[in-house]
Amino acid sequence: MPIEPVNSRYAQLSTFDPARATQSDEETRSPTDLRHLFLKIIPCASTRHPVYVEVIGMTNPSEFDLPQGTLDLLILRVVALGPVHGYAIAQRIQLISQEALQIQQGSLYPALHRLENKNFLAAEWGPTETGREAKFYRLTAKGRTQLKTETESWARLTEVVGMILRHPTGESS
Repeated sequence: MPIEPVNSRYAQLSTFDPARATQSDEETRSPTDLRHLFLKIIPCASTRHPVYVEVIGMTNPSEFDLPQGTLDLLILRVVALGPVHGYAIAQRIQLISQEALQIQQGSLYPALHRLENKNFLAAEWGPTETGREAKFYRLTAKGRTQLKTETESWARLTEVVGMILRHPTGESS
């Protein structure tokens, strides 16, 4: 019995039966058969039956999602080093994190606009090192205060989470 994919977008793949798949199926896969790029078959945690899992958009194990509000803190920290344009902010975060954090434009620029609207950042247009015009961001006095507050909050939060994770039973001693 074929397993139905969870996403109707892959309805054309519903005839694939993993229970009947063989090595020869892999070897004779047509160039237009892309199901191996979109779906992965794993056992269901409760029933142990094979299920399709969409693999498009899954993150690289060396990358992870930032907790809510963390990106703003990282941007403020990088901008505190001196005026910088958006692309360079993303590059610095990636470099300093040793490639663990890769900030996408779809997250970076809305965060920059949000921080500018809150008056944590000020921006002005200027030429980049390649000669093109870009918006350069600098920290305002209000932004410097926010960076200090958020850095202290983050340090306290990580300290408390660390205490919980290090405690052998999670109970108070």
